[in-house]
Amino acid sequence: MIDTKVNAFLEKHGFQLNNKSIAVGVSGGPDSLALLHFLSGQRESNSLKIVAVHVDHMFRGEESYQDALFVKDFCEKRGIPFEMKRIDVPSYMRETGLSSQQAARACRYGFFEQVMEKHHLQYLALGHHGDDQVETVLMRLTRGSSGKARAGMPFTREFGPFTVFRPFLCLAKEELEEYCSVNLLEPRIDPSNEKAYYSRNRFRKTVLPFLKEENPAVHEHFQRFAEELQLDEEYLIELTSEELNKVMMKEDKKISISIRSFQEMPMPLQRRGIKLILNYLYNDRPASLSAIHIEKIFSIIRNPHPSGNLDFPGGLRIIRSYGNCHFELNPPERQSYRFELSGPDQLILPNGDVIDAQLLNGAHGREFSNERFIVDLEQAGIPLIIRKRQNGDRMSLKGMKGSRKVKDIFIDMKIPLAQRDEWPIVTDSEGRILWLPGLKKSNSEATEGNRLLLLTYIKY
Repeated sequence: MIDTKVNAFLEKHGFQLNNKSIAVGVSGGPDSLALLHFLSGQRESNSLKIVAVHVDHMFRGEESYQDALFVKDFCEKRGIPFEMKRIDVPSYMRETGLSSQQAARACRYGFFEQVMEKHHLQYLALGHHGDDQVETVLMRLTRGSSGKARAGMPFTREFGPFTVFRPFLCLAKEELEEYCSVNLLEPRIDPSNEKAYYSRNRFRKTVLPFLKEENPAVHEHFQRFAEELQLDEEYLIELTSEELNKVMMKEDKKISISIRSFQEMPMPLQRRGIKLILNYLYNDRPASLSAIHIEKIFSIIRNPHPSGNLDFPGGLRIIRSYGNCHFELNPPERQSYRFELSGPDQLILPNGDVIDAQLLNGAHGREFSNERFIVDLEQAGIPLIIRKRQNGDRMSLKGMKGSRKVKDIFIDMKIPLAQRDEWPIVTDSEGRILWLPGLKKSNSEATEGNRLLLLTYIKY
């Protein structure tokens, strides 16, 4: 009988059934029906409160509805409280664009939560068994999962304020089929379990039989592997969190890390650190996010070029700027701006910086720093233009022949990439760049004239 193995498994995990209130997910198949029967038999001895929950996903019309009626009848004969719901998952798939399995899962768990709140239940029991675990681990490894995801299904996990648990992970499929036979249970068989276009079915029909031939107890070894990997991951994540807090700064939905300090962390912690950052920024991690995206982040961090950026799914932008890497979710669009200046005034730029303009009387031979610039309005013409940079911008530099790209000046001056699109550029009325405030002046700075305007850049 399975009772001894399951009870030993629960005891190993420090999980007691006593006085638990449990929702039991029941499809009507062998695994979930065995679980419902097993827990029903524990009601009196362990003072259990159980409610059977069934969702008809409406994929198979009348056939799936008959599954629901079967579970309902099963529960009524045994005095088990029963809740069911028919959900048009095909319509939900069309509305959301989710796959059949993703949509069915979302609908199913939504109903589980409703029932648990209604009946004041603490736990959700699911009938996944050891062979399911083997398939899950192999599928995740095959598609490139990493970290804790490789460990397959945990024995317990949080589900909002509730807890999901899987007491049958210690059992093989054959043991549950035998349990059904011994207890005269007649489960319903879902024909979709035979369809080869589901990847799980392909693993079940081809890979699992080979492993069972090699070792009939392979499910036990996979379960041990899963549990050890889960514990290892939990410990490494704890270490990662401690080290990451030393090298990063948080600001709402933006995280910045010091690249040098980050690279001093051991590589296993770096990989997990990137995942922690992504998990923090994403409320719902996009399904399209994969290990390839993680590698792209490492590429931009390791790249000898001091600047670069990446745009990720869900509006995440990653910017490498010299010694730092910034992660920001849905960053505000850089505002385009263009101001005209014809005399004394004070302009407040979109980033909060200020350009102050004051008239000077007569000639002025004093040399100012790059934070100030003198314009002869008669020579430059009005209005002066203050704008953000444009592709191909070039300027002549004071004391030098020829011209240089504004982009190269930003690089030489080590201006962070995020600041370049908001940095002000001052031009004359014909568009010639006179001044890159705070950075460089052109040869056009005036020393005398009838209408001299002193521009002062105040950076906040």
